[in-house]
Amino acid sequence: MATVEERMQILKMIEEGKISAEEGAKLLQALSASRSEKQKPAGDEPRWFRVRVTDLDTGKNKVNVNIPMGLVNVGIKMGARFAPNVEGLNYEEISEAIKSGAQGKIIDVVDEEDGERVEIFIE
Repeated sequence: MATVEERMQILKMIEEGKISAEEGAKLLQALSASRSEKQKPAGDEPRWFRVRVTDLDTGKNKVNVNIPMGLVNVGIKMGARFAPNVEGLNYEEISEAIKSGAQGKIIDVVDEEDGERVEIFIE
């Protein structure tokens, strides 16, 4: 079962128009499914997949989404939706970094044309 905080975060993303209601339902379903699986002992495994998009002119965050690692596949699809044509951003590279157990900042791309910086972290 998803925690209240996780469910509220998904509902807020729907409210803000960042994701559709259907995508939100899928996220909630996937979150519940990941909770029902056996939990591994807490260790050095990453827990969060974080995507941050910053406006280069103002320095303000346009998008700052934290997604539980159990929902990474959905998160990558969401990232592709928010920034489908960002030059230098390779979604296969993100998947490989996750599979290899990478942590910290795995992507840092500046899109001069749209005036955005996309950063992806595994924490």
